[in-house]
Amino acid sequence: MIRVAIADDQAMVRAGFRMIVESQTDMRIAGEAGDGQEAIDLVNRERPDVILMDVRMPRLDGIAATRQVADITRVVILTTHELDEYVFDALAAGASAFLLKAAPPEDLIKAIRVVASGDALLAR
Repeated sequence: MIRVAIADDQAMVRAGFRMIVESQTDMRIAGEAGDGQEAIDLVNRERPDVILMDVRMPRLDGIAATRQVADITRVVILTTHELDEYVFDALAAGASAFLLKAAPPEDLIKAIRVVASGDALLAR
C-alpha cells in the first residue's frame, strides 16, 4: 500500500487529488496539509511514502518544505506554473518528480507509483 500525503493551500485541489488517489486500490491518503509548515509536520508525524507538494503555499512554500522532508519521503512537486526555475529549484531541493497540475489524472497516478518505487520523473 502506498501512503500518500497531500500539501496544497487550496481545499478544492486537495479534494481532487484525494479522489484520484483514493480511486486506486494500492494507495491511501496519509493526511493533508494547507501550507508548507503543515506539510513538514505531517511528514514528520505520518511518514508517508509520497507527498504531493504544491510549489506556492502560505507560511512556507513547497520548495522550502521539500528541502526539509526529502530525506524522509519522496516528493512529487505539483504546480500550475511552467517555469524552468521551479523545476530546477524543486529538483535541487530533493523532489523526485515535477508535474504540472494540468496533467491528466493518470499521469499523477503514474508519478506516485514511479517515485514510490524509488525512481524519478519529470513531466511538463
